[in-house]
Amino acid sequence: MRRFSLWLRGQPFVADALLAVGLFLVDILVFVSSSDGLNGPLFLVFSVVLTLPVAWRRRLPRSIAAVTLVTTTASDIAGSMAGDAYNGHPAALALPIMLYTLVAYVGRAQGGVYAVTLAAYTAANLFLFDQPLFTTLLFSALMYALSWVAAEFLGARRAYDEATEARLVVAEYDRDRRAEEAVIMERTRIARELHDVIAHGVSVMVVQADGASYAIRRNPERAEQAVANISATGRLALSELRRTVALLRTSPDSDDMPQYGTAGLARVVEMMGRAGLNVEIEQTGNLDDISPAISLGVHRLVQESLTNVLRHAGHAPRAIVKVVREDEAVTVEISDNGTGGEPSSTAGGGHGLLGMRERVAVLNGTLSAGRTPHGNWLVRATLPID
Repeated sequence: MRRFSLWLRGQPFVADALLAVGLFLVDILVFVSSSDGLNGPLFLVFSVVLTLPVAWRRRLPRSIAAVTLVTTTASDIAGSMAGDAYNGHPAALALPIMLYTLVAYVGRAQGGVYAVTLAAYTAANLFLFDQPLFTTLLFSALMYALSWVAAEFLGARRAYDEATEARLVVAEYDRDRRAEEAVIMERTRIARELHDVIAHGVSVMVVQADGASYAIRRNPERAEQAVANISATGRLALSELRRTVALLRTSPDSDDMPQYGTAGLARVVEMMGRAGLNVEIEQTGNLDDISPAISLGVHRLVQESLTNVLRHAGHAPRAIVKVVREDEAVTVEISDNGTGGEPSSTAGGGHGLLGMRERVAVLNGTLSAGRTPHGNWLVRATLPID
């Protein structure tokens, strides 16, 4: 049952369709148990009309709420005209269901308007039809109040779950970023070793080769020794080169990181939005045809800056991202709403602004970060395309 419940959460239309079928079956059971004096075809028609729209309640909440109210009113009028034996449809429970749907998925304002409309509908029923006053008022008030309270509770729970899930995604990204930065640092160290091995080995070989070329005729023994040194140095350098390159042989699959260019920026903005950061993005020019290094640099700058805004911009953080692609450079600007503190340049164990400066420096770009006269924090980077 738990697996089925979790599956239904991902299939809202199926869940709503099952709810509609349940209401229809309850209506049919009432019809079967109280068929005397009822207009069978009329009852069945309204059973279908009342329950079928419930399947689309989350896709079209406003429209389905209006349709449900109209069809319920029509059912009451048609039933009263059919005779005294008519006692209404249990499928009219779709009314409190739609009140719950509006409050939970649309908003309190629309739910309040619908609740007032339902109160007017109940009052009209009491005035036009012969219904017990106390029982009708108590039942209606109880059902609508329960619907509203359930919508408030479940809506708050759903919002909390979504916020928690989004923050877990951000935390997972932060963890992966730290791991990636650690790998980059290790590869930088290996690259330095690789440079040392090649530079030292080639330099020695060049010097020995020059010496051998001078001594090959005047001092063959010395030239022979130089050639032997060249051979030994080459073997040693080749051995070190193989060992170092073996450490760099594995690389992340590009299919595992489809996060660059326009789609990558949209993904970052969506992820941060679910975490509670209000982000506005303005993009000028095409980012999908620039080199992977520049595209990755733009992506990381936006990603790191928005993470800092989420951490340091205080209550109700908001950020504006502007990415401008020109003929010779890409300019990236990220600003916040200026309500929090300044991000540390060494936050997260040496990352943050320091990491952005290093990344921009590698790409031969420029980076500025600090407070503007308006009080907001601004990060601006220019990355040359060539």
